[in-house]
Amino acid sequence: MQPLIVETIFVLVKIVAVLAVVLLMVAYMTYMERKVIGHMQVRLGPMRVGPHGLLQPIADGLKLILKEDIIPAEADKWVFRLAPVMCLVPALVIYAVIPFDANFVIADINIGILYILSISSLGIYGIVMAGWASNNKYSLMGGFRSAGQMISYEIFLGFSIIGPIMLAGSMNLTEIVKAQEGVWFIFLQPLAFVIYLIAGTAETNRVPFDLPEAESELVAGFHTEYSGMRFAYFFLAEYANMLVVSALATILFLGGWRIPFISSLDIPVAILMILHISAFIFKMLLFMFIFMWLRATYPRFRYDQLMGIGWKVMFPLAIFNIAATGIIYYFVM
Repeated sequence: MQPLIVETIFVLVKIVAVLAVVLLMVAYMTYMERKVIGHMQVRLGPMRVGPHGLLQPIADGLKLILKEDIIPAEADKWVFRLAPVMCLVPALVIYAVIPFDANFVIADINIGILYILSISSLGIYGIVMAGWASNNKYSLMGGFRSAGQMISYEIFLGFSIIGPIMLAGSMNLTEIVKAQEGVWFIFLQPLAFVIYLIAGTAETNRVPFDLPEAESELVAGFHTEYSGMRFAYFFLAEYANMLVVSALATILFLGGWRIPFISSLDIPVAILMILHISAFIFKMLLFMFIFMWLRATYPRFRYDQLMGIGWKVMFPLAIFNIAATGIIYYFVM
């Protein structure tokens, strides 16, 4: 009985640690984005709250907590209240299977990829529920747009990860990272990486695919009627999903926690784990920077262009990549 208690406590400690780090990163991703875009546009970004504006996310959080929570009189109140939770909870639950190190993962399951795809698909319910419950035509249009966009691009995102799965021979995320000991899959699957990056950008409703939130057309889209912390939940979910997409890209294409040329060195296990987790987070932040770079660079697509690129370009390329990977794997391996 004693080992079971110790193991349970260890799992709870990992859950608390992962949630604390993820929520802190989500809060400071808003700061990072404002700073990155500010410097790209030759301005400073947040500067006044704390040194170089470092306390700005905390000030934003306090402001949203203290703001009045308004529910439209004609809204479906229960669905209206539930929608932000339906967006945020799946985004956080996914981190249960993300391996930050070979020895630091909450649940190392054999079908980690399927778990992530199934849980992430639940987030669309929250967005559709928010659009419907608001009793607002702009919100409803944003919810329907998001449903079509996320369902479409989730298909291509799923197809893009089949190549790395075929090379690793496993859906276990830890095993996929271990399979990249010799060479990272980004060099073996460059087309899959590009498809994944585009599909992941669209899946998280980021520029240039932020059609569900198009301010110029839909007045912020599905969350128009939300205020206070419920409004904040949608942004927490968006940045949490961006971190998930970045973490999965790190695992599938950039070797996960692996650091080149360090495996041969004699380093204590505790220090090695810290180095691995730091490397994993650094690679995630690299992808987050790409998301922000795209926002500062590209204009928004029209909705017909968005769906056309998905079905006429991404879908054939994803199928071609799977077929090419299978043929090459058959003759080479």
